[in-house]
Amino acid sequence: MQCTSTLLMIRPASFGYNEQTAANNHFQVRVQNQNIILQQQVLKEFDLLVELLRNHQIEVIVVDDTEEQNRPDAIFPNNWFSSGNKGITLFPMFALNRRTEKRTDVIEHIKKITGIQVINDMSAHENNSMFLEGTGSMVCDHQNKIIYACLSVRTHKELVIEYAAFTGYSSCIFSANDIEGREIYHTNVMMCIGERFAILCADAITDDSERNKVISELERTQHKLILISHDQMLSFAGNALQIKSKDGMPYLLISKTAFSSLYITQISELEKFVSLIIADVSAIEKTGGGSVRCMVAEIFT
Repeated sequence: MQCTSTLLMIRPASFGYNEQTAANNHFQVRVQNQNIILQQQVLKEFDLLVELLRNHQIEVIVVDDTEEQNRPDAIFPNNWFSSGNKGITLFPMFALNRRTEKRTDVIEHIKKITGIQVINDMSAHENNSMFLEGTGSMVCDHQNKIIYACLSVRTHKELVIEYAAFTGYSSCIFSANDIEGREIYHTNVMMCIGERFAILCADAITDDSERNKVISELERTQHKLILISHDQMLSFAGNALQIKSKDGMPYLLISKTAFSSLYITQISELEKFVSLIIADVSAIEKTGGGSVRCMVAEIFT
């Protein structure tokens, strides 16, 4: 299935601007005061998002981050693990201070609720400076078993192919840049794949043949293509996720920042397929460089 009704979220204990990820995450904005005021604002946004999801009959598993270690990006768990019928995968992370996010207790909890026992640990690739950051690096079309991945320091081609072999998926690999020519650090900021639609910043794919390949695959799999601009991508319009309620109602989780950047025609196209769940996570977006899709890890059984 493409969508799940169960999400895992990590409630942060030490959220902040991460110097180590800022080297290639150009969505991050340095803030002057990383203090208790920012932490309180982030916790408020986090808790309101959890409440919003639960009010729409989405199951949300909340795990508290621990204070023993400083984990400024713990709020983005989808980068370090994924779950599916082939197993639970642990991914190799670019930033040293993000590798401590991989917690045995979280994995044991996922194993318990899903019944999945197979662990596919790719972390050893960190020793060779090869990285693949989960469903940040890869956007998956589960229905058609295709992985879309734009290459970057955080998304190594060989590891995309290795993960595709593990899952039995094919891969559609390309390169993408922002408007200043810098590589897109994660695929999930430039595209989102739903059951019957796809959001894509096609202009970010500068190579004509690669752009045509991505568009052709999305059209072949009968996805209605909703194109977004570089500016809309920078507003996290691509960092959305289709989910469903416990009774099967389709929703698109999207941030207030992203929604505000969309044209009426784009919103109308989306609403043909899903109802929108709009969350204000502006403090998290600005400092962390990730939006609502990054904040939720899908739990598939």
